[in-house]
Amino acid sequence: MTTGVPGRIAGLDVARGTAVLGMFAAHMGLGGDLHPDPSSWGALVNGRSSILFATLAGISVALLSGRTTPPEGRGLARVRVRIAVRAAWVFAIGAFLTRLDTFVAVILEVYAVLFVLVLPFLRWPVRRLLLLAAAVAVLGPPLLVVLGQALTEAGAEDAVLPFLAVTGYYPALLWLAFVLVGLAVGRTDLGSASVRARLAGAGAAAAAVGYGGGWLSTRLLAGGVPSPGPEAGFDAPGQWSVRWLTGAEPHSGTTFEVVGSTGVALLVVVACLALADRLPVPLAPLAAVGALALSVYTAQILAIRVLLDVAPDAAQGARTWAWFAVAALAGAWRWRSVLGAGPLERLLTWTSRQAARLVPAAPAGGLRGAR
Repeated sequence: MTTGVPGRIAGLDVARGTAVLGMFAAHMGLGGDLHPDPSSWGALVNGRSSILFATLAGISVALLSGRTTPPEGRGLARVRVRIAVRAAWVFAIGAFLTRLDTFVAVILEVYAVLFVLVLPFLRWPVRRLLLLAAAVAVLGPPLLVVLGQALTEAGAEDAVLPFLAVTGYYPALLWLAFVLVGLAVGRTDLGSASVRARLAGAGAAAAAVGYGGGWLSTRLLAGGVPSPGPEAGFDAPGQWSVRWLTGAEPHSGTTFEVVGSTGVALLVVVACLALADRLPVPLAPLAAVGALALSVYTAQILAIRVLLDVAPDAAQGARTWAWFAVAALAGAWRWRSVLGAGPLERLLTWTSRQAARLVPAAPAGGLRGAR
């Protein structure tokens, strides 16, 4: 299960590496329309890679906060400080990368917001986390329509907080569902074969329900025309159409997409856990990308800023992505072999630990005496 680095789970690093390379494949134009034709299967990366990344964020939060046994009292306060400091750094890095004005929709600022939004739920049991995630998936899309219309009418749709929470490419109020599912998954025993089997079954069922429901709703309620999702209603204040909530297109933000893509994320996580157990050496470069995900993501956005002015077409994008992927795999594997953690990962770990130490320790016997 582990990589040889204390506290790390190899399969999760492999899954994270898969998500990072998948997001860059989508950025390079590999994610078009998905059809039965195998030549279109590269479209699987579109939308699903970033959702896998967000789901793994929730699992990371679980690992940072005690895995199957979340802390309490001062320990919980320290964990929250650590996560908040990490979120602040991720937000700052994301803001910098966004200001580079590349053709990439940078996810890091929303990623940071999600870290903060999940803080109140660190001690929730798995069942409550999943129920809340389901509520967000069902109620989130219509809520986005209402809020998006109000923000657009007020001319505030491009303000930083509304953009990150509601009107942007990755609306945090909806994407919280993925992090909550990840947090619930991270609270389970991921080394257990029975747990993995249940996660795989749940993932397959969610994918079937989400994408099957999206297909059916499109044909029954939208005339067979795929919906862009809640954002289609932002420019129509006071109006409402059920079509805005149909389908499961990538980045549409419908309930069907949330459920289906969450199912895919769970299946990928289970597959990566199993493969990492059996093929640790061949998968070491991909695991290295996952272990250095923030550094690799940042380096590739910087490389895009220097090398590419516009998004490449599909043919050029496939070649460009291949070069980026090889560079990431080789560079991350070499860095990790020689130096261990990535530079940005070291920064986040050190500063968050230092900040957590500022939380005063509980007085001896204090917690017991308060009972």
